[in-house]
Amino acid sequence: MEDRKQELTMHRAEFVGLIAMMFATIAFSIDAMLPALPEIAQELSPETAHRAPLVLTAFVLGMGMGTFLTGPMSDAFGRRPVIFGGVALYLVSTVVAWASTSLEMMLIARLFQGLGASGPRVVAIAVVRDLFAGREMAKIVSIIMLIFTLVPAFAPAMGALIIDLSDWRGIYLAFVAFSLISVIWMALRLPETLPDQHRRPLRLNLIVASVREIASHRTVRVSILVQSLAMAMLFATLMLIQQVYDQVYQRPDTFPFWFGAVALAAGTASIVNALLVERMGMRRLVGLALTAQVFLSGSMYFFGFADPLNPAGFGIFLFWQLCLFSQAGLTLGNLNAIAMAPMGHMAGMAASVIGSTSTVFAALIASPVAMMFSGDVSLLFGAVCAMSCAGVGLMVLLMRAEGGLAVAE
Repeated sequence: MEDRKQELTMHRAEFVGLIAMMFATIAFSIDAMLPALPEIAQELSPETAHRAPLVLTAFVLGMGMGTFLTGPMSDAFGRRPVIFGGVALYLVSTVVAWASTSLEMMLIARLFQGLGASGPRVVAIAVVRDLFAGREMAKIVSIIMLIFTLVPAFAPAMGALIIDLSDWRGIYLAFVAFSLISVIWMALRLPETLPDQHRRPLRLNLIVASVREIASHRTVRVSILVQSLAMAMLFATLMLIQQVYDQVYQRPDTFPFWFGAVALAAGTASIVNALLVERMGMRRLVGLALTAQVFLSGSMYFFGFADPLNPAGFGIFLFWQLCLFSQAGLTLGNLNAIAMAPMGHMAGMAASVIGSTSTVFAALIASPVAMMFSGDVSLLFGAVCAMSCAGVGLMVLLMRAEGGLAVAE
């Protein structure tokens, strides 16, 4: 296989910070909206308030669909032009969402906002793959994920503060400012990482051939499925978390602060992963994290430890939330690296297919869970337990099929 690894032209710390900020556009666009959902429902959809979480779903679906296009485009035209185009679409859609007068208009704007955000998200992965590979890539991704977790920690509190100072529409103006800072930083400091001689023409037959090659690789297929399940656990929790704090535990006012504290503490999981991944291997860490979640969520579901009538119920729920958020640091980066490892010769296309498929599958899995919620948090525990069981089963099959590679990597 032809080696096309590029040299990093900026300090690694700056590179990690820039890529993390590009990633963080996604988290900021989702988590900052959480405290605004009641206000959005009251103003734009008072008779069908249960539809407010669709503001999150629309963004995720748009991101998933856009992810499929941005990789091939970046392989054909280069990384920088696709990032610039995605940011432009994101900014226009954000302004439309800010001016929305109906929930339907906002959902359409959020769909396109997700489409635009998919550009920086996918191409950032391809840029990392252009510059790093294997466990080194996994370590870089883990560090990026650590910084990435800081945004969910502070985003709900930032959203609540913006609402207090203006209203929920002010959150969209914050999105504009955040995106402009990241794209200007990238334009000034990050050069093109895909040389002309390594670009792949944007042709339908080549895209179909690439998808077939990716789909035919067992390791990639299983990694995508497990990543979908791991993301679905997070999406389902995010869609329900504000309602759980409000309706189940009667803590709507302090929600942003509890959420932020848990997300901040969960960021240490990425540090743990960065320290352990070279010693234990990516597959083993993923399997252990999902196995722990099976027992934890199963205990919550079958024994009702987090029952709101239990004086310690809220504290137990916080512990469960911490473990679930920490799981992301031990699984998502590793699963992405596992799937991308055999696909270095077409990193952009692979990043698109992997990111798009896992995101869309995750949204489709998580959305029914969120729509079925009726004030009983055990639904969430049971769903996460079931998804964890499926993930463990898939990882066991993968490790057995790969034999010694599972131990080595």
